[in-house]
Amino acid sequence: MNYLWAGMIIVGIIFGAFNGKMPEITNEALDSAKEAVTLCITMMGVMSFWVGIMEIATKAGVIELASKKMGPLLRFLFPEIPEGHPAKEHIAVNFISNFLGLGWAATPAGLKAMEELGKLEEDRRAGRLPGPVRKRGIASNEMCTFLILNISSLQLIPVNVIAYD
Repeated sequence: MNYLWAGMIIVGIIFGAFNGKMPEITNEALDSAKEAVTLCITMMGVMSFWVGIMEIATKAGVIELASKKMGPLLRFLFPEIPEGHPAKEHIAVNFISNFLGLGWAATPAGLKAMEELGKLEEDRRAGRLPGPVRKRGIASNEMCTFLILNISSLQLIPVNVIAYD
């Protein structure tokens, strides 16, 4: 894929050079770089704000309460995860963040959930927990379910999209 992008850029520059458009190419490249930096700074601020809000909600106990309220749904979706396993709380935080449209605030929780699900698989392989045992490198049913739900998450309030304006 990198070769494809590099090839398209090189062909575009060569085409522009042969048609006498090098000043326009240079100006557009600089303008695009400036816009990319501005967008990154804006999104970094939005992400920092919402990750902070989620951290405050976690420390205030709101996330724990919401996780408990989501218990029946999580038991239905992830029947093989034992009660009280840390993965369930991270999954709940991810769902809540995604539901509110806080995709970037959901990312750390999603990564932690996958990490905990990986530990769950290691515990199963070692015989410390019941459940189906898979070879290393094969995703568990819980990992696949979480990934699909995360990819197709419902966003009630698309906060990140609002921040672009």
